[in-house]
This record gives sequence, structure tokens and C-alpha cells, in this order.
Amino acid sequence: MTGTADVVILTYRPDAVLWDIIEKLEGQTVPPGKIILMNTEKRYLDELAEKSAVPDSFSNIEIHHISKEEFDHGGTRKKAALYSDAAFLIYMTQDALPDDSYLIEQLTAPFAADDTVAVSYARQLPREGASPIEAYNRSFNYPDQDMKKTKADVERLGIKTYFCSDVCACYRRDIYDELGGHIEHTVFNEDMIYAHKAVEKGYAVYYAAKARVVHSHDYTPAEQYRRNTDLGRSQAEHPEVFGSVSSEGEGKKLVKGCISYLLKNGYWYLLPSFIAQCAGRYLGYRKGKRIAKCQDTKQ
Repeated sequence: MTGTADVVILTYRPDAVLWDIIEKLEGQTVPPGKIILMNTEKRYLDELAEKSAVPDSFSNIEIHHISKEEFDHGGTRKKAALYSDAAFLIYMTQDALPDDSYLIEQLTAPFAADDTVAVSYARQLPREGASPIEAYNRSFNYPDQDMKKTKADVERLGIKTYFCSDVCACYRRDIYDELGGHIEHTVFNEDMIYAHKAVEKGYAVYYAAKARVVHSHDYTPAEQYRRNTDLGRSQAEHPEVFGSVSSEGEGKKLVKGCISYLLKNGYWYLLPSFIAQCAGRYLGYRKGKRIAKCQDTKQ
């Protein structure tokens, strides 16, 4: 393998933030070997280029177009690996903006110190103007301390042992190939499914808190419902990962913690909005479980 790290960005109907992300990546202390765009539907990227021209300074971008029907959360990422021979693969989404010029340096640092690390993932910071609810959600899932997670932590951490996010995550390529890469044909959770496989094989998942991207969404209750339908479905379809460790306990901790945070900080008026979001999450999650159960029954 050559180079240090290639960055893969999955795009679909991107906006001009994509150019900001690429500019930030090209200004890293550890620059990427190349930036691979796995773009769904060519016309949308063409439209962006017409509205906001690609900066002339970009020199190491490689673009591969697929159709919407071809897109798969795991399969598309796995396909992207075929276009790289770098030692590390960093997967990002089109709305994850590097917070500084040390992102790649901090993502790859855990591998140099520990050859059992299979994947590291970045801390996600709330966007400027994010709601207090979303700001709390980011801090709950992405604290300011590093954490190495192995099979020995399952009893203590439960589902959190396998928590990992392809919003911004770095994979050691030789281990990635050994484990068969991302799973194909999954509606969600391709990152956690991979993390589970790595942990079960004796490898570690590393949360690199100093590697930071700005990424948050103030989802409406309806958006939470749709998102958690996919979440519930993917968990039900992969009992080998989620069957023995429940994610509902973490959900309850988040709800209790956020309510306490809102009350202590004078955001009591946001409680109805938060409760509506929680309802959307729970109902969507249960629906996803039912969809998976019905599909299993039909088979």
C-alpha cells in the first residue's frame, strides 16, 4: 500500500459546502493522497458545478458516478475502496466539515500507537446556530475524551462498544480487507456492523476526540421518524450485532439527560419540541422493527 490516507466522500445533491470540505481537506497537516467522490446521480453534481464552479486549486479529486438505484450504504463505500491503494481509508459525508487542519493527523494517530485499532472515528461538533437539543445530542454521543473500545468493554458499555460513525471515520486498509470491508445491502448502520465484526475478531474501535468535524442536524419529528425507521429495521435485520445488546437503554439515558440539561439551562420551552422528536424516534424505531419482522416472515 502506498500513501497515507485517501478520503472518500459520498455525495447526493450536494451544495457548495462540499467545496469548503475539500478545501479544508487539501489544507491538512497530513494531506490526503486523493479525494474520491462517490456521487449519486451525475446531474446533481453537474448542477452544483454550474451554480458554484469547482475551485481551480483542487487537483487531487477523483469522481465516480452511480445511479440512485445502485447506491447502498455499505456497498458504495466498499466499492470506493477499489479505487484506493492507500494505507488508510477515511469515509466522510458531504455535510461533515473539518473543524481544523489536524483532522487526518488526529484520525490516523491511534493506528501508529496501537496495531489492534481497526477503525477510528471523529468527534462531531454542533453547527453554529444549532438548537440546544441538538447541541446536547452531539455532546452525549461525542464527548471530549478519547476512548478505545474492545470486546472486554461489551459488558460495561453495551451497544456503545460498537458505536462508530461513517460521518467521519478512518479505516486501516489491511484490516478492512481482512474483514471483508463494509457489509453490502444494508439500509443503515454499516459502520456499527463493521465495528462489531472488528471487535469480535479481537480488534479495537477508537474514538479520536481531537479529530473534529462540524456536523449536526435539527431534525423535525417527521424526519426523526423516517430516520429511526431505517435504524430499527437495520438493527432487527442484524441480530448478530444488536440482538444481545439493546440500544434502548442508551436512548433512555439520552432522553433523561437532555430533559435535565434543558431545565437546568433555562430551555424549558423546548421540552414540547424535544418530546415530539422523541415520539418520532420511538415510533419510527418500532415501525422499522415491524418491517423487518414482516419481511422475515414472508421469507
